Amino acid sequence: MPELKYNSAAEIDDAYETLQATFRAGTTRPLSWRKHQLNQVVLLLRENLDAIVQSFAGDLGKPRVEVITGEVGPIVRRTIQSVALLDEWASDERVAAPDWQQSWSPTVLKRPKGVVLVISPWNFPVFLTFQPLIGAIAAGCPAVLKLSEIGPGVSTLLADLLPKYLDRSAYRVINGGVPEVTHLLRLKWDHITYTGNGTVGRIVAKAAAEHLTPITLELGGKSPVLIDPNTTNLKIVAKRVLWGKSRNAGQICVAPDYVLIPRAAQDAFVEAIKEAAAELRLDDALASTDSYGSIVSEGHYRRLRNLMTTSSGTIVVGGNTNEERRRIAPTVYRDVKEGDSLLEGEIFGPLLPIVPVDDVRQAIEYIDAHPRPLVLYAFTEDPEVKQALRDETRSGGLHFNDVLSQAGVDQLPFAGVGESGYGNLTLKYTYDEFTYLRGSVDIPLTLEPNLSTRYPPYTPAVIEALAIKSGAVQAPTAAATASA
Repeated sequence: MPELKYNSAAEIDDAYETLQATFRAGTTRPLSWRKHQLNQVVLLLRENLDAIVQSFAGDLGKPRVEVITGEVGPIVRRTIQSVALLDEWASDERVAAPDWQQSWSPTVLKRPKGVVLVISPWNFPVFLTFQPLIGAIAAGCPAVLKLSEIGPGVSTLLADLLPKYLDRSAYRVINGGVPEVTHLLRLKWDHITYTGNGTVGRIVAKAAAEHLTPITLELGGKSPVLIDPNTTNLKIVAKRVLWGKSRNAGQICVAPDYVLIPRAAQDAFVEAIKEAAAELRLDDALASTDSYGSIVSEGHYRRLRNLMTTSSGTIVVGGNTNEERRRIAPTVYRDVKEGDSLLEGEIFGPLLPIVPVDDVRQAIEYIDAHPRPLVLYAFTEDPEVKQALRDETRSGGLHFNDVLSQAGVDQLPFAGVGESGYGNLTLKYTYDEFTYLRGSVDIPLTLEPNLSTRYPPYTPAVIEALAIKSGAVQAPTAAATASA
């Protein structure tokens, strides 16, 4: 594993001042320049695919297929779409004002916010670094990228590659730990995007508030899976849920965190889980190099092992571990009760507790009584259950009859709500995060006669006319005027 080189305070300040000067000079303003930088992102990812895959080896041990389908591929696709759609996104928009204001040319201008800070996580270090970056580039914003020190392999590679492809006067990589992040957060940014946990999210939000800086927070949380056994094929459900929990060793912000199922159906679901585990060959998880990954660090491995030893649930699948390789086989627990260690915080690992409830109604009440998750999964074909979930629950996303797949729909916003964060990402939603809308009018001097009533002195007739024009007073009807 490479040793990650941390940036000094002087290097951080230099990056900040350079990017500020670049923005003031208007370098990032032309759409042609933005498109070139976006095309450079595509080149970076495509020309260095093998090196990117290899960089995951010591960090997450992420299989090649997961790097291609979950890290590189989606960003290449979305970057190409951003280039194609940028002219449309960035076009000024004339608004439909009243007839008497149309000659003012009322227009919404779309302008970059300025220099932005992107703090990305270790679990999807390519995808979750480049997704906000391509939005910042498209919007015309220079950006500092603070990469995660927990994944030194990927962070070292990206720090080496980005200056070779992107304009260094506009885009810089900063590596470091808590002191470096603290230094970055003391500076005044025009927007901050942070992806990670709620504890750090609160620190970022507090620091941003000192400068009234707008922020985007993607904070994850405990994403539940509600299963309605009355209308659901449990074998398919078990396979889909277990697959989702196994990806990236469960270290995904939208991973299924726990299952809610009526207790009368728990035995049948457990049997379906066992069949799915055999079909997915989860016994190979500790040794596989092409299907399953590792826990990112010894600290996270110990945290998960502690959850395993303190849970009162009964293991029905998995339970095997390999400390040397930081591997934990996908592990499913049944009969997990409120207050269990597995239900205290986001698991962020390949452990899946099954929480039995009386019925679907109690499951909905359970979800509504807990912090708002980043995503709510529900397996049901009952229109009434679906509508109840739409109306009675709150979550960043609501997705039926599969897990994780929603992240591959480019046109959907990716966002949390409440404790799971705020702000939107994905394609135009990301562009919009780094863009502010600037209202503009251009009132010709030749229209001065039309504005004469706004100047004093105000006669009763003028006051009445202004009151009617402003809407404060209803205009007299034709009948009223005739009778008068």
